[in-house]
Amino acid sequence: MVKRAALIVLVLLAFSSVTAHADVARLDHVDRPGQRQQTLSVYSAAMDRVIPLRVITPADTSAPRPTLYLLNGAGGGEDVANWYNQTDIVSFFADKNVNVVTPAAGAFSYYTDWQRDDPTLGRNKWQTFLTEELPPIIDATLRTTGVNAIAGLSMSATAVLNLAIAAPDRYRAVGAYSGCAAVADPVGRAAVDLVMARAGADAANMWGAPDDPAWRAHDVILNAERLRGTAIYLSSATGLPGPIETAAAAPTPAYLDQILLGGSIEAVAHLCTQRLAARLTELAIPAQVEFRPTGTHTWKYWEQDLHTSWPLFAEALGTS
Repeated sequence: MVKRAALIVLVLLAFSSVTAHADVARLDHVDRPGQRQQTLSVYSAAMDRVIPLRVITPADTSAPRPTLYLLNGAGGGEDVANWYNQTDIVSFFADKNVNVVTPAAGAFSYYTDWQRDDPTLGRNKWQTFLTEELPPIIDATLRTTGVNAIAGLSMSATAVLNLAIAAPDRYRAVGAYSGCAAVADPVGRAAVDLVMARAGADAANMWGAPDDPAWRAHDVILNAERLRGTAIYLSSATGLPGPIETAAAAPTPAYLDQILLGGSIEAVAHLCTQRLAARLTELAIPAQVEFRPTGTHTWKYWEQDLHTSWPLFAEALGTS
């Protein structure tokens, strides 16, 4: 009986060890290891699923390099509207000594921790994943310096600012292209609801009812002081047709949709960005702000933003 009891204890200990291991974030596998372009699959214990991440490694890997986390927009990189399909990201970083890490998941999630699982989007604990689970795995796998920056556009421009105020020691620099830093007021909440409507998701599952303190806690204009000490790049345009729109060959339905809908969305983002820039000025927090007189809510302008903001990121990251 003693031997049998001891065997049962050993089996239980072994099982608990396996279970504990399954509850720890970890690298699942790497596609194309050793190449400049790789895909890392990382298991998130917080979300209990494997997250694919597209990676560009540095031009020179003879020494540890910093990391730029680059987030996609509302589609989360799960559709064709992503950095790789819409911009020159690969060629732009070809000669640069930085790791570029882009999640290929997170559609409509605002890359934040949701209070409840959503019937449409499932479990979202992106703040936990991006600020706690993922960085040590990236640092170990890619042999980084541990110095980070983060940038995003549209939905993820709101997200990166939130991540920066939630974990100010995690990121040396933040870039927000055409986002809305305000989420607690009616205009900001309407912008969030518009994104959620595209997915059929419920914003109440994210930060609760409209009067829930979580909305104010995630409003970057209200919490702008937490950006002090972080290098900041902000950009937006008026929403009026610009050089990219006027270069279109013919007024197709897609073109007209971009002018009307894309122009309207960018105009709201412009208002939000102006308010954040004004608040930073009030607090004497420096920021590089690029306001374009024309331009709608579209990728070619964000490609320009990536180029324009890179010197700020390079200086903050200590790289070239």
